[in-house]
Amino acid sequence: MEIVIANKSHSIYADIICQTIADAALVRGTGIAKRKPEYIITKLENGNAVIALDGDKFAGFCYIEQWSHGKFVANSGLIVHPDYRNLGLAKQIKQVIFEHSRTKFPEAKIFSITTGLAVMKMNSDLGYKPVTFSELTTDQTFWNGCQTCKNYDVLQRTEQKMCLCTGMLYDPSKETSNTPKHTYDKKVWTRLKNIKQTRFLKKEKKNE
Repeated sequence: MEIVIANKSHSIYADIICQTIADAALVRGTGIAKRKPEYIITKLENGNAVIALDGDKFAGFCYIEQWSHGKFVANSGLIVHPDYRNLGLAKQIKQVIFEHSRTKFPEAKIFSITTGLAVMKMNSDLGYKPVTFSELTTDQTFWNGCQTCKNYDVLQRTEQKMCLCTGMLYDPSKETSNTPKHTYDKKVWTRLKNIKQTRFLKKEKKNE
């Protein structure tokens, strides 16, 4: 298995990457924004992605997006092909794309929005902290990218202040050698997720 920074030669995998993302959205029943092959190709050709390959067979992928004139970057589209799941590959891809992001955009804040507890754990292990959406990019293009997510109506009704996703942020300016490593606690993240969903449901009921 090899995880490498993508280049133009990897454009042949754009279709299977998009299909794998779409299939995962259907299986999970959660909000995963869809992407078109043309968009993925630009990330591959610009070196703003990493791809995992087993020989010439596609195994996994993740890409970088820039927002607010490079002040923020996001590691998006993390996906592992069904044939390679439950092997720890997602965590390896996440580590490589995070290090690539820090090298290519050293001063940028790296953020993530996700509903997945596994992704929250990986983010936490890398030094991300949970934050409100107001601490993330205000670039409307980013939020427009959520339109293909099944939960987009929630984001609209809350004026982009909250959704079923949890926002997480890594701020390089706050990193010090003495900063203790955050310990992931699944119960804490599960409780946080449930609190967000409960608050949203109460607000919806109040507005009925």
